[in-house]
Amino acid sequence: MSHLMNTYGRLPVAFARGEGVWLFDEQGKRYLDALAGIAVSTLGHGHPRLTRALVEQISRVIHTSNLYRITQQEELSDELCRISGMDAVFFCNSGCEANEAAIKLARLHGHAMGIESPSIIVTEKSFHGRTLATLSATGNRKVQAGFEPLVQGFSRVPFNDLAAVEQVAQSRQDVAAVLVEPVQGEGGINVADDAYLQGLRRVCDERGWLLMVDEVQCGLGRTGRWFAHQHAGILPDVMALAKGLGSGVPIGACLAAGKAAKLFKPGNHGSTFGGNPLACVAALTTLKVMEEDGLVAAAASLGAAIREGLRRSLEGVTAVQSIRGDGLMIGIELDRPCGELITQALDAGLLINVTADRVIRLLPPLVFAEDEAQILVEALSRLIREFVAA
Repeated sequence: MSHLMNTYGRLPVAFARGEGVWLFDEQGKRYLDALAGIAVSTLGHGHPRLTRALVEQISRVIHTSNLYRITQQEELSDELCRISGMDAVFFCNSGCEANEAAIKLARLHGHAMGIESPSIIVTEKSFHGRTLATLSATGNRKVQAGFEPLVQGFSRVPFNDLAAVEQVAQSRQDVAAVLVEPVQGEGGINVADDAYLQGLRRVCDERGWLLMVDEVQCGLGRTGRWFAHQHAGILPDVMALAKGLGSGVPIGACLAAGKAAKLFKPGNHGSTFGGNPLACVAALTTLKVMEEDGLVAAAASLGAAIREGLRRSLEGVTAVQSIRGDGLMIGIELDRPCGELITQALDAGLLINVTADRVIRLLPPLVFAEDEAQILVEALSRLIREFVAA
């Protein structure tokens, strides 16, 4: 009997080991991992360079605390700022913690602007975490229900709608920041237009607001650029990262640029485990492998090939309403709820996810190869055809 709290509807499988993009259950059955722990396992499973780096670091020191210098943390901050163009980094343990730090930066910035109760513009269908503040920022009433009173200070507008943001700018004087996902993951793989992100940058500059991007799921090479907002050629003031940064070792980061990089002072924020040596070595190794093996560019080309393969294989299936995404962040929207496909895929040895009720979500490890992509396309297309025909 398990004493776990009933917080997950877990599938009836436990994985004993992994090799590359494959997982094996306790009976030895093999599964193609097209979910990567929800965009976490960037380098797949059992990557030799990551395994070796972690074992070596564990043998030296795992944790010291942020009361002291951590050289691996300093090196990782330099690398993240190099590839992002940002100026400073705060390390934490998860995506919601990174977004909490961003929200606190927005509040500090608002008070510096002379706003008594600063507010943040957020979007519908967004997901920013499950702490009370990030839950309140999230645009999904289903995950908020039962946790009232929610944190105040968020103004919600439709996603990808610049006119709605400009309307808020004209009608309210308490706004300090905009928080947006360049690609909404939980919301159904909704990709922001480049012009929308560029417009947000312009409005924030005009109003003195912070532009804050949540790249927890869509960042770190997944869309074919280091960060999804780079497709639009903009630089945010604040960026939240986590998930794939440590390839499975928990680590989050809140990056800031310009005036936002100077807002936190000693005592304003902190984290007991954030940026410890083990987590930072995991992230440093992940970034090095990604760069040296060309995984970011590969995500762009392979993701395009998977989407095109799915379009060809599912041509004529009227239940398929849209196949969309960027890089290895792919959504297939059906005209009906399709949660049953998760267990059907599991039975067939394929790990996928369904979000927003009708969107099959694919987030494969960035080490996916062409032959594995072909296996994914063929297996998933067959499952979808059988599901809609039933």
